[in-house]
Amino acid sequence: MTFLPQEIIKNKRDGKVLSQAEIDFFIQGIANNTVSEGQIAAFAMAIYFKDMNAQERKDFTQSMVNSGEVMDWQDMHLDGPVLDKHSTGGVGDKISLMLAPIIAACGGYVPMISGRGLGHTGGTLDKFDAIAGYNVSPDNDLFRQTVKTVGCAIIGQTANLAPADKRFYATRDVTATVDCIPLITASILSKKLAEGLDALVMDIKTGSGAFMVDLKDAQLLARAIVDVSSVNTTAIITDMSQVIGYTAGNALEVQETIDYLTLKKQEPVLHELVMTICSEMLIQGSLAHSQSEALQMIDKVLTSGQAAETFAKMVSALGGPSDLLENPDKYLAKAAVIQPIYAKQAGFLAEMDTRLIGLGVVDLGGGRRMATDKIDYSVGFSEFCHIGDQLALDKPIAFVHANSKKQADAASAELLKNIKISSKPVSKPQVIIEKIV
Repeated sequence: MTFLPQEIIKNKRDGKVLSQAEIDFFIQGIANNTVSEGQIAAFAMAIYFKDMNAQERKDFTQSMVNSGEVMDWQDMHLDGPVLDKHSTGGVGDKISLMLAPIIAACGGYVPMISGRGLGHTGGTLDKFDAIAGYNVSPDNDLFRQTVKTVGCAIIGQTANLAPADKRFYATRDVTATVDCIPLITASILSKKLAEGLDALVMDIKTGSGAFMVDLKDAQLLARAIVDVSSVNTTAIITDMSQVIGYTAGNALEVQETIDYLTLKKQEPVLHELVMTICSEMLIQGSLAHSQSEALQMIDKVLTSGQAAETFAKMVSALGGPSDLLENPDKYLAKAAVIQPIYAKQAGFLAEMDTRLIGLGVVDLGGGRRMATDKIDYSVGFSEFCHIGDQLALDKPIAFVHANSKKQADAASAELLKNIKISSKPVSKPQVIIEKIV
C-alpha cells in the first residue's frame, strides 16, 4: 500500500490513531530523505498536540530503531548480559564514567553510545574528549572488540545507528517540539535499543538542573519509557537540584572519576547514585538476585581495584594513555587560574540554581550554546559544597577554574548569585526519589 506523507500528517493532526504501516512509511521517509523538513516539522507538531497512544508509541520507537543498524552480539559469544544506562542529563553528571567499568568488572557488557553536551548539561563524550588520545569514534570492529575484551566501551553515535532520529531531532530542535513525551521516548530508546541490549536502566533527573524540572513531567517520561521499551527496563527518578559530585567541567569530572574509582575521594550524593543505578543494572541483567547482593558485588570490584583497572583498559583500548590513572596531570588540561569562591555570609547552603551554574561552565568555555561551539576542557568548578552543608566565611563554596583572572572573577560573582544561604540548618535533598518498573 502506498502512503502520502501529508495524509499521515493529516491523520495525526485530526487525532486519528496511526497504523504501524503508516508510521513505518513516514520514518523510512525521514531516513531516506523522501520526507521533507517541512513534513517532519508538521508531523512533530501534530504529535505534540495530539499525542500517541501506547501502541503508536511502541510502533514509532521500533520504526526509529529499525531505521538503521541494530547491533547483534551473538557472534561475539559474550558470557554475560549486554546492559546500559541512560541519563536525561544534568550538571556534574559523570555517573556513566564510573558505571560502565563497574558493571563490566561485575560480569556485564556495556556498549554505551553517548552524546555531547548542549546548553547547561554536560555531555559524556565531551568528558572523554578531555582525555588525550581517546577516540570516541572508533570503527565498528574496534568498538565490538573492546566491549568483548574489556567489558565496556563508551563512544559516540555512529551514522548507521537510528539515523532517522538524528534528522528528526534536528528538526524538533528548531520547531519547539523537543519537550514532547512520545518524541522524547522514541529518541532515547531508539538509540539505546539499537545497541542490542538485554536490559536498560534509565536515570530520569528532576530539579533545577534537569531537563524535566517538574517531578510530574519526570514521572510521565519514566512511565512512558518503561512501557514502550522492548527490553527489561527500570526508570529511577533522581534529584538534580544540585551539582552531582564535587566537580562540573570536563577534565575536572574525569579527575573526579579517577578519584572515585581509586577510592581516593567519593562524594556521598554521587556515590549513592552510582551504587543505586549499578545495583539495578546487575539485578535487571540477572547478575545479582537482590540489591544487597548487587551492592556487595559493586563494593568488591571497587575495593579490589578491578573497576579502576577496567576503566584504564577501556581508555587504553580506545586510544587513550595506558597510565592515565597513575599520571592524570600529564594528560588532563589544567586551567591557568584556579581560585576559591567564598560565601558572603555564614550559614547553610539552602538552594542552588543548578541550570544557571551549568551555564556558568558554558560561559567559562566548558560547554556549548550551539552544537558547533568548541570546548575548553580545563575550565569549570571543583570542590563544590552541597545543599545542607554548613558554610563559613573562610571555607570556599567551590573553586573556579578559568583561563583568565577576569573570567574567574566573573564566574565567581555569577555563582554567588545562583545560590541561597539560610541562617538555619537545611535538610539534604532525597537523592533517589522514585523507582518505576
